[in-house]
Amino acid sequence: MKQKDREKKLTGAQGFDSYYSALFGERWQSIKEAFLLESDYAEWNAGGEKTYFLDSASVRAAVSLPLKNAVDILDLCAAPGGKTLVLAGNMSENAHLLSNERSSDRKNRLLNTVRDCLPQNIQERVQVICKDGAVMCRTNEESFDAILLDAPCSSERHVFNDNKYLSDWSPSRIKTLSMAQWALLSSAWRMLRSGGFLLYSTCALSPEENDKIIEKLLKKFDNAKILEPEISLNYSDFTKAKLPEYEKTQFGSQILPDKAKGAGPLYFCLIQKIL
Repeated sequence: MKQKDREKKLTGAQGFDSYYSALFGERWQSIKEAFLLESDYAEWNAGGEKTYFLDSASVRAAVSLPLKNAVDILDLCAAPGGKTLVLAGNMSENAHLLSNERSSDRKNRLLNTVRDCLPQNIQERVQVICKDGAVMCRTNEESFDAILLDAPCSSERHVFNDNKYLSDWSPSRIKTLSMAQWALLSSAWRMLRSGGFLLYSTCALSPEENDKIIEKLLKKFDNAKILEPEISLNYSDFTKAKLPEYEKTQFGSQILPDKAKGAGPLYFCLIQKIL
């Protein structure tokens, strides 16, 4: 069977199940069962008028981005804003955070999150903008000390729990998203200063959107170094949630809900642009 014919056959709910069953084997059943459970949410109190709930796996990823000595910080695909809150609450008093979202509707949601959940003295150092992150590098080359890129992805947990999205699923969506993810990551890399740190994350399961994207970066740029994602930022002052453990992948780390009490899925990888 030709590749095109195989991909055509792998569509809808049956194709979705076959595709991920091939990736995870017998474990796929337990992952699907975990998808039906409530996510493990962390209530994040950043000192604003309201608290914010985000997946504890997202917290674990965000607190891996070192901010020590970081003055210019970028959250490249920031909506709805949970990770922006994590970064804003941990940046130094002389630091500034640029939170970007390409969608104008989602940008408004991000703006509301910043206004509602951050104290005024921190809000003043957070700027929310609406731009295409894939081309921001044209005017912001080597402008940031730390960048968080939580890239748009397949989000299989949401697909699995929505019959409409599940019936429309096909492998071509993974290919399309991986191209967009690479455009964002390569842009982010060009915006990162030497010595700076970049955290790439998705809530996708496919290696095509995770390790394969990182592998492409490593092949193209010889000054990229993968680091162990240690907890670099404070979280215990903001949430009582217990952060989940991760499993190692070829280049990054992954939190899967069947072994993380419902948290995730979340892939993340910490990279430094070495001098």
